[in-house]
Amino acid sequence: MARTTTLSRIAGLLLAVATPTSGGAATPTQAEVMTRAAAMYADRLAGRNINRDAGFTARVRGIAGVLIAQAKRDYPDTAAWAWEVHTTDDPDMNADCMAGGKILVSQAYVERLALNDAELAMLLAHEIEHAALHHNLKEYQAALQLDPAWAGRPFAELEYAVDHDSRLMGVLAATNYAQEQEADREGLRLAWRAGWPASALSGYFRKMMRDSDWPRRSKADYPSPIQRWRDAHALADSLQKNYVQPSE
Repeated sequence: MARTTTLSRIAGLLLAVATPTSGGAATPTQAEVMTRAAAMYADRLAGRNINRDAGFTARVRGIAGVLIAQAKRDYPDTAAWAWEVHTTDDPDMNADCMAGGKILVSQAYVERLALNDAELAMLLAHEIEHAALHHNLKEYQAALQLDPAWAGRPFAELEYAVDHDSRLMGVLAATNYAQEQEADREGLRLAWRAGWPASALSGYFRKMMRDSDWPRRSKADYPSPIQRWRDAHALADSLQKNYVQPSE
């Protein structure tokens, strides 16, 4: 899940676009999370030069289309989502997929890592899994369980706090760490089921690790780049070793 400088700059919009509710943060639903994400996504697009490179945008949409089709098979609720895929030249972000299937990809990031199509598919699949697995909703649910005081406050405040309140972020660190690992694991499986070779997909993590200034440094809420590469490499080996070619 992309927690970047860019997202920090626009996260304050969550409070601005929040719609009044009669209840507190104890009542968030997936539908509510998706509605808020759609409003935030529209604001993000309005503040950027999007889809500047038609060729790159077509490439991303082509790969994303295959992954989205697979996600709709694997997660039936996503078939009703209003998926969107856009690109930006913002160098401060990489990619993300907000609740409801709102995807934004940085051309600067993809070009800096020189991602081939399989590696780009892995990046996109990771982000798609965050949305398909309802990670945002589950993060809010974890916050309410681990820190019940938030139940009496407006949901918009909780929505903002999960990325800005240092104490709450500390409480949620283990949840976020596990979600990153799950998105890596399930994203690789999603893209593999969609047709990309597992070993080619894992190459994304090698390039991401090599691009990192601190490849061995883990955070409380984020596994280290080298750990992500090792896990992806092991999973790719397992998938290919146990793969049975369908009979003609």
